[in-house]
Formats: sequence, structure tokens, C-alpha cells
Amino acid sequence: MTPSVTDHDPQQNHLLAVLSPAERGRLYPQLQLVPMPLGMVLYESGDPQAHVYFPTDSIVSLQYVMKDDVSAEISVVGNEGLIGIALVLGGEPTPSRAIVRSAGHAYRLTGAQLKEEFARNGEMQLLLLRYTQALLTQMAQTAVCKRYHSLDQQLCRWLLLSLDRLSSHQLTLTQEFIATMLGVRREGVTEAAGKLQELGIIRYADEQITVLDRPKLEQLSCECYAVIRKESERLLSLPLV
Repeated sequence: MTPSVTDHDPQQNHLLAVLSPAERGRLYPQLQLVPMPLGMVLYESGDPQAHVYFPTDSIVSLQYVMKDDVSAEISVVGNEGLIGIALVLGGEPTPSRAIVRSAGHAYRLTGAQLKEEFARNGEMQLLLLRYTQALLTQMAQTAVCKRYHSLDQQLCRWLLLSLDRLSSHQLTLTQEFIATMLGVRREGVTEAAGKLQELGIIRYADEQITVLDRPKLEQLSCECYAVIRKESERLLSLPLV
């Protein structure tokens, strides 16, 4: 069933929400609300990108893909950003894959329409450049995290980043899927999730993770989560002047 317009609003995406009334009036009519089912691949490594997506209540994983099709997550995108930034940076296509890891919806825009808006040298251009910086920070911090921090800490970071992009405290996904995102063995995820459950921080049953104690989850996470969140909030809260 097609979602009704009363259930969804472009302003559920933070980038679209901060635009001025004039920018919204020009851009919003071009947006198309689309479903984002779990596991949907928005583009594969090397594919041309015809559209960009502004998630509202979905989460998309950007994965770097190796020659043997082994992949690992390099960043997550939810209602704070968009999928397809390479379209306006002139670097398309990219060696990454974009796959939905939490079902929901997004507003889709053609690449040509976004390029036209970007070329106006106005709010959207400045906003996307700042978002790119925030995304680069997340990618760099994720790389450092995987090199220097324990799997337990990485899982905490990953759960917190996911929660920031959802309106609930629940995530539906398998341990195998989490292992693929983190680039580790499933057994490691099972052990790390088990520790969090024993501490009463999460409840994991029927492929659904419910976070019961977020403050404690933040305490157990490494500093990477705080760095990513702080930089993203700083950049996207600056005035568009």
C-alpha cells in the first residue's frame, strides 16, 4: 500500500527540514516518497547513480566492496542525510554499495534535479558540503574504531548510531547482518550482544534488539560515537548564510 502523504513529511529528513521556505517551495514538489524495504540495494559498486535519497525513517548502510564481494560498512545514513552525495561532487560512480538495513521510507530526487539545485550556489550547496564533511568524519572515525577498539565497543557505537536515526529503541536485524556490517565473524557478535544482554542494556529476541539502557550503552561505547555525533550536530546546525 502506498503511504499517505499525511504519514510522511520531507521535514522528517534533517537536511530538507532546515531549508528556507523559498528553497522548500522549489524543491519539495520534485520529491517522490518511496518505500525502502529491508535489504533493498539502492546501487551497487560501480553502478551509475540516477537518483539521490533523503531517508526519513529508514537507515541505509554504505559498504565498501572488495573484488571477492566481501564487504564492510564504512558509514550509515538515516534521517540526518542523503544517499548519493557523489552525484554532486563529480565522483560518480563509487566503489561502495548502498543497502537498506532498517526498513522505512525516503524521498527520492533525480540526480539532475539535485545538480541543478546545487549549481545555484545557495543553501543546498552549502548544506551538502557540510554534510559531506560530517560523512567523511564518520568514515574516518569508523576506520580508526575498527583498528583500535574492541568488538564490544564497536557494537555499542554501531547501535547508538542506528538509534540516532530511528524514532524508536528497537532494531530488527540478524546477528549475521550485524557481523557483515562490522566486518567480523558472527560468533563475535553473538558474544558481544550476549554481554550487553546480561548487563540488562539490551534485549535480543526474534531478531529484534531493544535498547533498555541507552546511558549505559553510551558509557560502554568508545569515544568514536561521541566524535561522530558531535561533529554532525555542529556542522548541520550552522546557519545557512
